[in-house]
Amino acid sequence: MKSLADLKAIRDRMQKQIDLRDTGDDRIRVLVGMATCGIAAGARPVLTAFLEEVDKRSLTNVSVTQTGCIGVCRLEPIVEVLVPGQEKVTYVKMTPEKVASIVSEHLVNGNVVSEYTIGAAEAE
Repeated sequence: MKSLADLKAIRDRMQKQIDLRDTGDDRIRVLVGMATCGIAAGARPVLTAFLEEVDKRSLTNVSVTQTGCIGVCRLEPIVEVLVPGQEKVTYVKMTPEKVASIVSEHLVNGNVVSEYTIGAAEAE
């Protein structure tokens, strides 16, 4: 950091990251299970992928946060999507590669990606 402009750029970048984690009542909430079991199964890259994809698409109505154990450790990494006024959707066995599809289909277009949900995993 060598100038006031550099400091402002850092502040703006950090504010943008904070805004992605804001949990206002009217926002779509993406919760990534980050308990020990989730982290061991690869939840950190999934969280990062969601943050990057939401930022890349400038989705101001979506917040991405982490939570503790969701309770189905054998299906980690787990992501829950809560859309106001709709039933919670639980995605399981998540990978960073699946994130773009969920953001595009579910968060943007409102279509649940059924093959990644807990119901599909339980049918296996």
